Amino acid sequence: MTPKLKVLRVIFDGEMRPSEIPALRGAIADKVGQASVLFHNHIESGFRYRYPLIQYKCIRNHPALICIGEGVDEIHHFFSQKDWSVEISGRKLPMKIEHLDMNQFSMQVWDREFSYRIQSWIALNQETYREFQQITEKTQQIPFLEKKLTGNILSMAKGIGWFIEKPIKTRITDLADPYPLKVKGLYVTGFRALFRTNVFLPDGIGLGKHVSLGFGTVQQVKNDRAEKTTITETTEEV
Repeated sequence: MTPKLKVLRVIFDGEMRPSEIPALRGAIADKVGQASVLFHNHIESGFRYRYPLIQYKCIRNHPALICIGEGVDEIHHFFSQKDWSVEISGRKLPMKIEHLDMNQFSMQVWDREFSYRIQSWIALNQETYREFQQITEKTQQIPFLEKKLTGNILSMAKGIGWFIEKPIKTRITDLADPYPLKVKGLYVTGFRALFRTNVFLPDGIGLGKHVSLGFGTVQQVKNDRAEKTTITETTEEV
């Protein structure tokens, strides 16, 4: 049976910078309360090590939320508040809805491939970063990262309760040079890439590490542009 996945995207008015996403997450989590675990992913024993079902984004310099699966049901904890405004960086954001869309997707492995770009992708941990440093040729770096990307897709699928039984194909078609990203006061290695896979991925979801903070955002590249697009044409949006 093909699983169905609900995805809610909400873009609010007001302006913010991508670097303020952690502050946005903290402000919204405080407003809804610690009992709503999906907003902050912390539990009594520590951290909830599962794919985040509420992801905080900065889309065209606006605060945004991507709610996935159970996260769609949980968002009522925020919308039921009398006052949606939050304070970040010493200023108040009114958080009035500028755009909202809800979609339901059939999650499956297809006989054809889809094209995507991924931004601010944190693909590596400390151990795999050391392995990556030993690889000097991009022709060898790409297969290494393709395995990580496939693993990220499998982790996402497991997090939404979808256990993939068919083989996944993942091909990185263009890879920009790695660059530093600041996460929780520390710098990590980020990637931008174009890739193709036979797994359908909803626009806006994240893959890799720290996706709740807007990293690793995936966007589909439409078929008529997929073969012509290069990573240098893409814009950074988390």
